Amino acid sequence: MIQKHTFGTLSDGRTVESYQIIHTNGISASVMNLGCTLLSVEFPTQNGRIDVCLGYDTPQEYIDRHTSMGAVCGRFANRIAKGQFELNGISYQLPVNSGPNHLHGGVVGYAYRLWNAEIVDEHAVRFTRISPNGEESYPGTVRLAVTYTLDDDNGLSIQYDAVSDADTILNLTNHSYWNLNGYASGDAMQHTLKLPASFFCACDENALVTGEICAVSDTPFDFRKPTPISSHIAKESENEQLQRGSGFDHCYLLDGQEPVVLTGDQSGISMEITTDMPAIQLYTANHLHQQSGKNGASYFPRCSVCLETEQVPDAPNKPQFPSAVLKANEPFTSITRHQFVF
Repeated sequence: MIQKHTFGTLSDGRTVESYQIIHTNGISASVMNLGCTLLSVEFPTQNGRIDVCLGYDTPQEYIDRHTSMGAVCGRFANRIAKGQFELNGISYQLPVNSGPNHLHGGVVGYAYRLWNAEIVDEHAVRFTRISPNGEESYPGTVRLAVTYTLDDDNGLSIQYDAVSDADTILNLTNHSYWNLNGYASGDAMQHTLKLPASFFCACDENALVTGEICAVSDTPFDFRKPTPISSHIAKESENEQLQRGSGFDHCYLLDGQEPVVLTGDQSGISMEITTDMPAIQLYTANHLHQQSGKNGASYFPRCSVCLETEQVPDAPNKPQFPSAVLKANEPFTSITRHQFVF
């Protein structure tokens, strides 16, 4: 079943609604119409229910903290160099909001917009909005839908649908901060990660991909076998890429459809991610400054892990990467599924 609640109000008086999807198998997930944001994912355990998503108590905090926590990022998630790209011979200048680059759709990206919501059935909620031509300086009017579904196998799927009336660029992702020991459990670097990717994208000092594709073999970036994140992040002092990101903040090129698996070291809860996107961003919350979260939880750098399925960052300027162009009137659909084992 789905329960609708008023999550709170924004500083301008607008009301934000949340939708709690409750499955008979015990798992539940809550999402809100501000940014299509995933507020919580909870499981029953012998020690009570565990919520594995970081978040805040009020909708205004999601805007003021500007972490994109749990939200859908777009029109183009991650970074675009200098906010510039060319499409069909026309040059575009997007807002620059992360050092010298454009990040997560601009100053007011999708994460900070109110979406329309509808309950699809007892296990699914769909959010929709129209992103007009010129919004954050992107070309084309895009009709968007993001659907969250809980299934019978403890899976949470996020389906992205879009169609544009003109050629544009598109990169949608969910930016949840995960701690599988529970959102208030502190350091998450003892989590075990299996990431089936033989290559990752090198970054410059501003966390922008350089275009260089690096093999993970014999580097701290090799998670092809289950490995505690801490054992690799400990090599930061001897690895220039880890130094540039202050930890992991890198895009991996996925080898295929094999799941990415993150496992909590204390809870034993595993999250298996499958996607049809070509890449995934591993971010170890290196720049999440000390702050309070929901129910007074303490958040700080490396207290969570982000695994953002995506197009490759700066793809519009890097022809060696898969195209992120959305052609006019050609429907786009992508599904990322998180299956939880608890």
